[in-house]
Amino acid sequence: MGTSVTISAASDQDAEHILKLQYLCYQSEAALYDDYGIEPLTQTLAALRRELDEGCVLVARLGGEVVGSVRGTVDADGTARIGKLIVHPRMQRHGLGGRLLAAVEQRLAAERSAKRYRLFTGHRSEGNLRLYRSHGYVPVGTERLSRTLNEITLEKELATADVYVAGA
Repeated sequence: MGTSVTISAASDQDAEHILKLQYLCYQSEAALYDDYGIEPLTQTLAALRRELDEGCVLVARLGGEVVGSVRGTVDADGTARIGKLIVHPRMQRHGLGGRLLAAVEQRLAAERSAKRYRLFTGHRSEGNLRLYRSHGYVPVGTERLSRTLNEITLEKELATADVYVAGA
């Protein structure tokens, strides 16, 4: 199933589809932490459109349907922050999350000079933790955000083998 999905840069026309998918995908996280006020469930369309303008936002499409997305930005020291990696529930466990993660890493390195990647997830989000660890991320810190949520920060350095050199 995952091989028929295409990954490309998101456009403004994708914003509403991404926001609806985000709302669907984060229901399980909200239930896991008993917190339905998390930012992915309260984000506005205007805020998402700002992210489209300022960051790197990718979408995965199955035909014309948006079935996944991921976002990233790079700060002045070359640290890429990756977030809101979402895959439609019916498309999960087919490798699409890993493909989106690899695609945003490659794009952030090539287009925005990322030197390292950083992302966050909750301590109970075992599927997320498994995915990130399988892609080379290691936990570097934990912060207690509420009585029910510890946020785990994971990082990965850009491997020189991951960088495409033109003409090589």
